Amino acid sequence: MPCLNESATLGICIAKAQASLARLGVSGEVLIADNGSTDGSQAIAQAAGARVINVPVRGYGAALRAGIDAARGRFIIMADADDSYAFDAIDPFHAALKQGHELVMGNRFLGGIAPGAMPPLHRYLGNPVLSFIGRLFFRIPVRDFHCGLRGFNTAAIRALNLQTTGMEFASEMVIKASMARLKICEIPTTLKPDGRNRPPHLRSWRDGWRHLRFMLLLSPRWLFFYPGLLLFISGLLGSLWILPEMRIVGGVGFDIHSLLYASAASVVGMQMVLFGVLARCTGSCLGLLPHSPLTRWLIAKFRLELGLLIAVFIVICALGLAWQTLAGWETGGFAALNPSATMRRAIPAAALGISGMELLIASFWLTFLQFTLDRRTQ
Repeated sequence: MPCLNESATLGICIAKAQASLARLGVSGEVLIADNGSTDGSQAIAQAAGARVINVPVRGYGAALRAGIDAARGRFIIMADADDSYAFDAIDPFHAALKQGHELVMGNRFLGGIAPGAMPPLHRYLGNPVLSFIGRLFFRIPVRDFHCGLRGFNTAAIRALNLQTTGMEFASEMVIKASMARLKICEIPTTLKPDGRNRPPHLRSWRDGWRHLRFMLLLSPRWLFFYPGLLLFISGLLGSLWILPEMRIVGGVGFDIHSLLYASAASVVGMQMVLFGVLARCTGSCLGLLPHSPLTRWLIAKFRLELGLLIAVFIVICALGLAWQTLAGWETGGFAALNPSATMRRAIPAAALGISGMELLIASFWLTFLQFTLDRRTQ
């Protein structure tokens, strides 16, 4: 149990946990990861027979990480020490762990949420939205992404190398467990109003954003690749449509100004796609993300020479268009040019030139990453 000034409820939670251990007939301990309590929580825990470790680094995740590192058991059941979770009904969690599941999540929406136990903002917006995003981004079969009552195989979770110190630790555990292909299941559990005599540590908007930010950072596909691909395709199609001549739709004309914006969209889209690929490969090489078949193939098989060849070809095409513009200007005696005609070559030339250079830079970066890959993983 992570603990920060939980004197009002800590003894009750410890007693319920100890009763569950006795009823299940398992050898276990109650471990309190104290995060700097000043209300006597440490003494209450020790008097109740729990083991207390002091965690100097503040934060929900920091307390849980320290507790997980210090735990002696094969399995761990974790939950808040505010008496809102059912420490006296952990039998299904223990059974699922014994059956071989490596992460067992509680689901409060299936088990029942008592009136006043969860703020409406969390119940109807925050948790459902973040849980949906988690399932969408990472294909995790969990519908209550942030339930604080969960059980897990100690060795399997330690191997995930969890890093965060704040509330986003709850998301990190589930996401990395899914990426590592651990066996995950959900168990209905209940939630009742907590027994605290102080405001909760959770800050809805701040901690919600931290969860969302963390999920985005761990999913370069959704953060960069998919939006970039959509932007690139839209910009490219728009450019090809306007390039031959001005288009009129519903009395509205789309000419070189629209061509400029469409070309810019395609360039930004390509940058995002390349950045998504590089971010995914970089995260895998640094151990922040597991390798996928694509990252393994890119790191093992990509050749700098191929990337440079394609990039140089694109740049040459850009220079060719730019030369046509310059030649036309020279033929006209360097007089004023017709923007509608000239920009139809200048804009694609600039877009191709930028794209070629982006591809060249990305090729060098990807080749650089090849030096960081442990060849045993290929």
